[in-house]
Amino acid sequence: MAMGLASGGRGRRRGRRARRAPMAEINVTPFVDVMLVLLIIFMVTAPLLVAGVAVDLPESRAETLDQSAEPVQLSIDRDGVISIDDLVVPEDALADRLAAIAEEPAPPEGRRIYLRADRRLDYGRVMRVVGELNAAGLNRVALVSVGEGAE
Repeated sequence: MAMGLASGGRGRRRGRRARRAPMAEINVTPFVDVMLVLLIIFMVTAPLLVAGVAVDLPESRAETLDQSAEPVQLSIDRDGVISIDDLVVPEDALADRLAAIAEEPAPPEGRRIYLRADRRLDYGRVMRVVGELNAAGLNRVALVSVGEGAE
């Protein structure tokens, strides 16, 4: 009788060990759930992050500028429409708007203007805008281009 109990106890132990064996599989369901939620978040927010005026920029080998202070973005698209920080400005109101920008308090290093002009624009059109910038006292103008080979 003692043998029967001992063997029965061993059998139970073996059964318990079999149940307590480490799992060799990874449950990926929570991982997939998290990835799907992140995918949805990125799909919703990505279109909101891409805002601005579509401008086909020329190529250049010049180095990039330090962007420690937030510059004023002045863009001229292929149709000649002028935008300041994504707000369309009529050409006849450009001088007044630039004068208002010049009167705003500037950072210690001075106010920087980034001029983005479409490569298909007439050179004279771009120079008229640069002349308006100069007349308003905004002389720190950087011409923005795309890197070499990027289009």
